[in-house]
Amino acid sequence: MKLKLSDLIKIIEDWAPKTFSEDFDNVGLIVGDKNSIINKALITLDTSEDVVEEAIQNNCNLIISFHPIIFTGLKKITTETYVERVVLKALKNNINIYAIHTNLDNHPKGVNHIISKKLNLKNVSFLIPKKNFEIGMGMVGDLNNPTNESDFLLNLSNKMKSGFLKHSNFLGKKISRVAVLGGSGSFAIGDAIEKNADCYVTSDLKYHDYFKAEKKILLIDIGHYESEQFTKDLILDFLNKKIPKFACVKSKTNTNPVNYFNYGKEN
Repeated sequence: MKLKLSDLIKIIEDWAPKTFSEDFDNVGLIVGDKNSIINKALITLDTSEDVVEEAIQNNCNLIISFHPIIFTGLKKITTETYVERVVLKALKNNINIYAIHTNLDNHPKGVNHIISKKLNLKNVSFLIPKKNFEIGMGMVGDLNNPTNESDFLLNLSNKMKSGFLKHSNFLGKKISRVAVLGGSGSFAIGDAIEKNADCYVTSDLKYHDYFKAEKKILLIDIGHYESEQFTKDLILDFLNKKIPKFACVKSKTNTNPVNYFNYGKEN
């Protein structure tokens, strides 16, 4: 089954409207022609040069990416930066690129809903509600059974497939109420404390951010990629259910730019 890109975009944006996105974001059609006829779509977290090559090899003329390849305006398109090379390669090969980012972050069944489900949280609500509580950034909920801090970290590591967790000082108390926010979430530390969360799971915390715990909350950085890795499944599941005859595949390319070195083994 083939689809006109404009028709596919309408299906996606009926599900995750662009109005859900943050003002700083750049969502929607990034590269391409909305009148294109789409043979197959490749779903990815990031659009790298390897992902474009994967699209070529799989006869996909649409890449649906969580992160937009262009956040700010391009003044030139050469081979100087990876962003320019990605755009140039996509254009040369008639590949469209569509981004669905913070409109999925703020979606009630989006990125943070997935994390909440992975941790089996109940009584879930938005961490930072918006638009009459219909959408919001992050979520907060309760564990079925309070657990100690080290056991919670172990379970979190297993559920989120993250072997490297950074965290603030243990407080020596049970974890019962948990706040989550996929992606960069240092801005919401105060919100997590205000919502009486015992811990806050997010990513991209800097050195001085950990001091903001103020002995009130356990801050946990699971990694940016790790916090959003299941977004590909979310998009794929939606499209498979909505238009089951349309061909779309999940990218096999690892786009995590962060590598870890531990005990002589690079991961």
